[in-house]
Amino acid sequence: MPVFDIHLHVQPWSMVRRDALDLIDDPAHTGAREILASAASVLRYLDSEGVERACCVNYVSPEVMGFTREVNDWIADFTRAHRHRLLPVGSVNPLHEADAGAETRRVLDLGIRMIKVHPPHQLFSPNAYRADLPQLADVYRECESRGIPVMFHTGTSVFPSARNVFADPMPVDDVAVDFPRLTIILAHAGRPLYGRTAFFLARRHPNVHLDLSGIPPKAMGRYVPRLAEVADKVLWGSDWPAPGVTSLRKNIDDFRALGYGQVIERKVLWENAVRMFPSS
Repeated sequence: MPVFDIHLHVQPWSMVRRDALDLIDDPAHTGAREILASAASVLRYLDSEGVERACCVNYVSPEVMGFTREVNDWIADFTRAHRHRLLPVGSVNPLHEADAGAETRRVLDLGIRMIKVHPPHQLFSPNAYRADLPQLADVYRECESRGIPVMFHTGTSVFPSARNVFADPMPVDDVAVDFPRLTIILAHAGRPLYGRTAFFLARRHPNVHLDLSGIPPKAMGRYVPRLAEVADKVLWGSDWPAPGVTSLRKNIDDFRALGYGQVIERKVLWENAVRMFPSS
């Protein structure tokens, strides 16, 4: 059974702030720098771990992670010759753009396949367009018109400068209502504090999906106890090399050992993501 990891962090290591780097540059992630040095080495790593395709996640977060708007051009170049397997993910941070709509168009024209919004790291709420950040709506509107999914980080973050006041996924309810044709993914399914909220949003809105990245498979029953009920809207992701995520293959094997059965496993590990991200 093939595997599609929709949440692999393939980002420029040199940009990461020192305090953030201390959480991921540890003995548990030995070799991560070398793996992320080139697309060829990432592909070798995916082959060794049993992963066929992956979304290579990036987002603009200079205050918390160190990533500037240049990450979009970086990942577009990094994946250019391997888009059949490595899907570039980018970001527009309206707090750092004079014209968020124009920047979104520029970024999507690079071939970016998904936009990432990370509220605790980008320091704004997903529904801030209804208050003091109206140009955030331009990002969603452009993605909706082009059929580009938007992934929202949901749940808390342990990185030193993160603002967990933005961790609750409930503001995405506004986004789903105001942009009903926008494909929305709730990364991490709200773990560890907001799983019920994330599940509610996925049940309520046809355009809202969950990804399982960052959830230890052995704890899946605690964090997503009704996974089988929404299996058509659940996507596999690892969150590697985030803190605590050390092996793609082990997480995949542990998930398969949970006993959901091949129909659900195939949906979660492959079919749902392929339907959302068809080969271009």
